[in-house]
This record gives sequence, C-alpha cells and structure tokens, in this order.
Amino acid sequence: MRKMIKEVMSSPCITATLLDNVYELAVLMKKHDIGFIPIVDGSKLIGAVTDRDLVVRGYADKHSGSTAVEKVMTTDLLTIAPDTTMEEAADLMAKHKIRRLPVVENGQLVGVVAIGDLAVRDAFIHEAGAALNEISEHVH
Repeated sequence: MRKMIKEVMSSPCITATLLDNVYELAVLMKKHDIGFIPIVDGSKLIGAVTDRDLVVRGYADKHSGSTAVEKVMTTDLLTIAPDTTMEEAADLMAKHKIRRLPVVENGQLVGVVAIGDLAVRDAFIHEAGAALNEISEHVH
C-alpha cells in the first residue's frame, strides 16, 4: 500500500504572519529546533521563511531583527496535497532540490513535510521488511 504525505507530515506546524519580524522568526526557529516557518494569513499559506532566508536576505543584507517578515520571505512556493504519495513528494523534492514542502488543501496550510520525514519512514519500512524476512527464514 502506498503511503500518503498526510501520514508523515508535521501537523499542526509552527507558523508566523506578516505581523512578525525577522528576530521573532529566529526565536521561533531556535525554540522549536526548526529551519522552516510557513507564513500564513489566517490559515492561507502566503509564503515561507527558512533559516537560510534569515541569513542571506536578512542579516547579510544588513537588515535588523525588527525587519518585517515580508522582506525576507519566499512567496513563490511549491506545495503538495495531503494525498500525495511519499514517492511523488520525494521525486518533487529531488527535482527541485528542496528539503521542505508545505502541505496545502483547498488553499489552506494543513502541514509541512520535510525530506527527513520521508527518509525516516522509508528506513522504517526497509528495516521492518528486513526484520520480517529474517524472522521468516528462522521459522523454517
């Protein structure tokens, strides 16, 4: 059976709004040990900020911590639906060289999936299959 993104995505996820600033996003990232924060208007996804965005578009461009999120966020985001298969998501991430994808349903943010979520799940399936195979061999 094919695994769907909704089975491995992080939900609910930490979000911010256009009212937040660069410093507040950095604090959220530190507090929650994350490097990606979706920017929402209500529950509608309007952008995202990564830890790299904070450095490259924020501090390296000499913006202060009070700089508006809007100055450093990415608005042209690739998204996926919750019923996307893990294989499709992995292919999309590889093709576009991205590590995280917002999961959107009917225009609303419902979660985030990271490359690590897919890797952990794949490793578990592989290990479970190997273990079952080994157990089956010892039964005979």
